[in-house]
Amino acid sequence: MASTNITITESAYEQLRALKRDDESFSEVVERLTETADPMEFAGSCPGLSEYVDEARTDLETDLKTVDDELFG
Repeated sequence: MASTNITITESAYEQLRALKRDDESFSEVVERLTETADPMEFAGSCPGLSEYVDEARTDLETDLKTVDDELFG
């Protein structure tokens, strides 16, 4: 079986170790904890995010237009 080394913080390691069962490897812990993770489960869980994104997009477009005007008249 191939393996890959990763770097995690000491606190992340301690959290992972606390979740590790006696009969599990760390790889098995990660697989167990992520096997049911569905990113869509969190869709819509940040109320107000779309308004923030719209505002940021508008600000960016305004800034880009300003820079364009300054550079190219």
